Amino acid sequence: MRAAKQRELEQRVLGLMSGTSLDGVDAAVLISDGVDIGGFGESAYRAYSMAERAVLRAALGRWPGEDGVAEAAEVVETVHAELIARFEGIALVGFHGQTLAHEPGGRGTHQAGLGDVLAEVTGLPVVWDFRSADMRLGGQGAPLVPFYHHALARWLGLDAPVAFLNLGGVANLSWVDPGVPAPEHACLAFDCGPGMAAMDDLMRARRGAEYDEGGALAAGGEVDAAALDAFALHGYFRRMPPKSLDRAAPVPDVAGLSDADALATLAAGVAGGVALGFEHFPSPPTRLLVAGGGRHNATLMAMIAAGCDCPVEPVDEHGLDGDMIEAQAFAFLAARVSRGLPTTAPGTTGVAAPVGGGRISRPG
Repeated sequence: MRAAKQRELEQRVLGLMSGTSLDGVDAAVLISDGVDIGGFGESAYRAYSMAERAVLRAALGRWPGEDGVAEAAEVVETVHAELIARFEGIALVGFHGQTLAHEPGGRGTHQAGLGDVLAEVTGLPVVWDFRSADMRLGGQGAPLVPFYHHALARWLGLDAPVAFLNLGGVANLSWVDPGVPAPEHACLAFDCGPGMAAMDDLMRARRGAEYDEGGALAAGGEVDAAALDAFALHGYFRRMPPKSLDRAAPVPDVAGLSDADALATLAAGVAGGVALGFEHFPSPPTRLLVAGGGRHNATLMAMIAAGCDCPVEPVDEHGLDGDMIEAQAFAFLAARVSRGLPTTAPGTTGVAAPVGGGRISRPG
């Protein structure tokens, strides 16, 4: 039995993630059986070109069969296939796809890209469509990373509750108790508010830049208190989790502000959403571990730290790759799906009962 377990942990699973920021695709190898982490493999990143990004942006908010969706799917499949080809010795692929539309309680969820296509092109089994089963059973379909956060906490040897914050296009929080072995009984998770999408969009629109590097421009701005106060009154923050957002998350109204003041106010909105999220935790976490591109924004990180009553630390300080956590998570979830294990639970998405999301497409 021990030898069989070791073989499972030696399985190299490739996870791929393309987030709401539309910057590109992260790919990372995780050595895992979907329960424990055996180690971390190589990783890679493939940026979307300006033309590819334009195709994806044109399809945002659209559903299968609508204008531009087939073109967006072709971009996603082509880029992902190109990235997968860089890796060797892969047993299984976890493919999230590119979210174009997400409506919990409405039309459902839509990620561009078909696992069937990738399986045929790459010759590898592909796990995909991670959200639909959860939503059919009443879940929000998001966030999906908490079970992996729980595994990471155990990998780090932590024994008290901790929180993970992912600063992607949308910000989400996971509260996990590594002292409880089964993740379906040890996690509370939810999207806590806006992430980097609005800040990046503002930089593109006003400055022609992809993002505010290091938060340097925001550091020179002043927070508009009135805009921030109005933002904090949004009903989303008082709604009990689980709950989720899409790219159109509520943000402070910064239309009339200077570039620096607008960025500072948007950053304060992200930090405010995180602080309000702490009110929903079952118990105070011993630390907040931060992943995602937003952790590089020093101004934002300082604002988050000022609003938290625990240490705020980039996951990199614990030997993890904060740029690849989500890609690794989809490798972990793919391994779970392949073993018939749950990937979401009432505490993470509000689904009626623990459910294993995801379909498996095999070549041929």
